Amino acid sequence: ESEEEDDNEMEVEDQDSKEAEKPNVINFDTSLPTSHVYLGSDMEEFHGRTVHDDDSCQVIPVLPHVMVMLIPGQTLPLQLFHPQEVSMVRNLIQKDRTFAVLAYSNVREREAHFGTTAEIYAYREEQEYGIETVKVKAIGRQRFKVLEIRTQSDGIQQAKVQILPERVLPSTMSAVQLQSLSRCHVFPSSKPTAWQDQAIHQWWQKYQKRKFHCASLTSWPPWLYSLYDAETLMERVKRQLHEWDENLKDESLPTNPIDFSYRVAACLPIDDALRIQLLKIGSAVQRLRCELDIMNKCTSLCCKQCQDTEITTKNEIFSLSLCGPMAAYVNPHGYIHETLTVYKACNLNLSGRPSTEHSWFPG
Repeated sequence: ESEEEDDNEMEVEDQDSKEAEKPNVINFDTSLPTSHVYLGSDMEEFHGRTVHDDDSCQVIPVLPHVMVMLIPGQTLPLQLFHPQEVSMVRNLIQKDRTFAVLAYSNVREREAHFGTTAEIYAYREEQEYGIETVKVKAIGRQRFKVLEIRTQSDGIQQAKVQILPERVLPSTMSAVQLQSLSRCHVFPSSKPTAWQDQAIHQWWQKYQKRKFHCASLTSWPPWLYSLYDAETLMERVKRQLHEWDENLKDESLPTNPIDFSYRVAACLPIDDALRIQLLKIGSAVQRLRCELDIMNKCTSLCCKQCQDTEITTKNEIFSLSLCGPMAAYVNPHGYIHETLTVYKACNLNLSGRPSTEHSWFPG
């Protein structure tokens, strides 16, 4: 009887999900999920950061059993129990606090060719029932290409990697603009804050017209240059993000094209094979173009296994976190899950009962 009751409860919950309505205002404190308070509030925090030179070769320890596609700027929470991992983290704390996270396109892949460095910025040790536990918050820093991986006598892998640079492309109009007069360029008045206002469209048209007026001196039309302009691409991606999430605030998004492109890459609900392609791209402009293409084509989210069953659509996505609708969280057993918040979902088989213990969305 209890199994039948559980099945009935799950069917009711699934039906409630289908009938759920979008709230006009979200009162939840969106800064809570980003702090990962379930790991504890008394963690030791570190300041400063480790940055390796572009194209330099580094030997970095690999944290085992981490099957997450880490993007630069993305937070990675960890709970480590294995003595090997605990010892490794302790050694890292005494050095540069940096380890390597390898990027696998799927769980069956044995060798990784790319990855991201992760730097520990918060750390805490615990001992319960005689078991030593380390809780860590790390952040993705720099992309790398794997050159060689060796295993030490203690079982820890050391990866020899080449740090991949970020190619910052010059302005599309830089070849025809006089640099001496660049400070004299006239820009429109301050940008309207709300995308719903009619003023935003007029402001953007006016700004674009002035920005690309030098295109008349070339053989190509202004719209062609706008396809490779970082600022224009960012605005187009933002418009797509607002279609995905009506409550999104522009102030929560990075203003730098590189950081912005990585934030979008971390939040897109795509498989690892596609995400690793974004990780390989070394230019924010090209990365934004690829992300825009993905967002234009993506309308529904389907089951990863069967790839035919629709779970939800992009219009049902919303954000409960400052970092966006998708983020990585770790459960009490040390397993990392990437979660996506949506208003409605269907064709799901729920497992277990809801619990507030170790909640990733406290309150």
